[in-house]
Amino acid sequence: MSFAITMSPMAHAADLKKDHVLLISIDGMHAVDYENCVKANTCPNLSALGRTGVNYTRTSTSRPSDSFPGLMALVTGGTPKSVGAFYDVAWDRVLAPPQNTTGNGLAGGTCTAGKNNGTQTEYEEGDEINQLLLNGGGPYKSVIDGGILSLDPTRFVRDPFSRPASCAPVYPWNFIRTNTIYGVIHAAGGYTAWSDKHAVYAAVSGPTGTSSPSNVDDYYSPEVNSNQIPLPGVTTAGTHFDCSTIQASGSATTPGNDWTTDFQAIQCYDQLKVNAVVNWINGKTHLVDKNAPVPSIFGMNFQAVSVGEKLIENGVYGGYTDAAGDPTTELASAITFADAAIGQMVEALQDQGLLDSTTIIITAKHGQSPIDPARFFPIPGHAGTNGTSPAHLLAAQGLIPTAEINGPGPTEDDISQLWLSPGNTTATNTVAAVNYLETNAKTAGIGQIFYGSSLQTMFNAPGVPAVNGPCCALLPGGDPRSPDIIVAPNIGVIYTGSAAKQEEHGGFAFDDTNVMLLVSNSGLKPRTVTAWVETMQVAPTILQVLGLDPGSLDAVQAEGTQVLPGLFSSGNGNGNGDGNQNRQ
Repeated sequence: MSFAITMSPMAHAADLKKDHVLLISIDGMHAVDYENCVKANTCPNLSALGRTGVNYTRTSTSRPSDSFPGLMALVTGGTPKSVGAFYDVAWDRVLAPPQNTTGNGLAGGTCTAGKNNGTQTEYEEGDEINQLLLNGGGPYKSVIDGGILSLDPTRFVRDPFSRPASCAPVYPWNFIRTNTIYGVIHAAGGYTAWSDKHAVYAAVSGPTGTSSPSNVDDYYSPEVNSNQIPLPGVTTAGTHFDCSTIQASGSATTPGNDWTTDFQAIQCYDQLKVNAVVNWINGKTHLVDKNAPVPSIFGMNFQAVSVGEKLIENGVYGGYTDAAGDPTTELASAITFADAAIGQMVEALQDQGLLDSTTIIITAKHGQSPIDPARFFPIPGHAGTNGTSPAHLLAAQGLIPTAEINGPGPTEDDISQLWLSPGNTTATNTVAAVNYLETNAKTAGIGQIFYGSSLQTMFNAPGVPAVNGPCCALLPGGDPRSPDIIVAPNIGVIYTGSAAKQEEHGGFAFDDTNVMLLVSNSGLKPRTVTAWVETMQVAPTILQVLGLDPGSLDAVQAEGTQVLPGLFSSGNGNGNGDGNQNRQ
């Protein structure tokens, strides 16, 4: 592809058939992981892409650094302030519980029309028909398929102000408050595709106002938390593991070992999505059911590195050996696999004559903390004696809803997001809750507490709208999704009782947020950028690469998100440029 792009408010559909963006999230992949594997010559494919790419060493993910806000940052250009996605499991002071209890235990309940209800929100595997099955229980011909047909709308939270009928389910893509690159590219005539770990992540579509995420033409989501099954004919890239040897675990009605509980199994799971990406490059749908255009925007997330960092399996530790980020054998294997899998995609692009016309962007939704294994400190810990988490401290005082503790559990990993009970949301009660946390800071491993003005530098003030209306636009008044309090624990503290994990993500720590970001194209000269950037800058950059207006993204306009530096030679990068951006 020529490195002179003629920008216009909206590219023609014919232009979108010529140029492509492959977006890859290697979940958990820190900037230091990329640095170390290039130096050690253990990621030859990533290293090769770096020779025609711009490497951003000081990239920050979303805060919170969970998968849901992390993915939304990449496709919207915004933070939870504008997008409204704080976590897979969070809270909304207006919405109502689902009609039926979710697979993860968010209880079904009553929706009172025309009034603020308040409910925990869940957008993860629990919204599927059967999360124990790889295809989510959807009416698919193949056991390895998966997508929006796996979703059970009766498990979605509901909108008491929906029109024309009240208490309609809030589909994941309509839960998002802003549009996405998928919406912009699809509207311009581009074909779009994405593969991820849960069916609900079809939220990349952005709002459609309907029960279909129609901005994503091909969405593929085998469920990562389903029971493991053998995968005949599947072999992992680089590590060459025969996935047909996986032992079946559990059943359609009995939980077994899911794909995240084994170092090799998670690579097999990811390979399914890698194969889908290669099929898209070859002009097919994700399971080669029929011919399809090569997408203008497409990609996937890898889980293997994230699992390779955090998992302890039968006494075998993933993660790192030291604070410098030197990987254990299991993590090194995961990076080798992800690198070789990306090599399969690059080879397919070469075979189809598409490599020069494809910009490859590799980053991560989130990092993982702590890198230094000596810093790890779980609360309450496997024995339950290491302390008490902030949510459980406040629950014992009756300051947060019982539902925030039961069901899917509190929004706590290496962060604690706290929504106070409706009767406790006054400024006085918030201060009382904070004071109680301060008194018990050692017990909860607290590093920093955000509330009031310190929280509002990042997010909207918590509360409820002054004037009610249908979900999910942000209305004047308080934000029903903003937490009242956010606790960032001391480095290395994770709120868990599990003996099978040694790292987590979601928090504000450097290890959580400093991820790799590489933008590669055959026409780019290699460059390292050490200025601070954020993953939400990927979204407007993708639109600019494709000749579309970055300013057509709602979050870009609301938050002033800039395109990534070092790629374009002119223009201000916020969607209001001079209409002629040339790459260097």
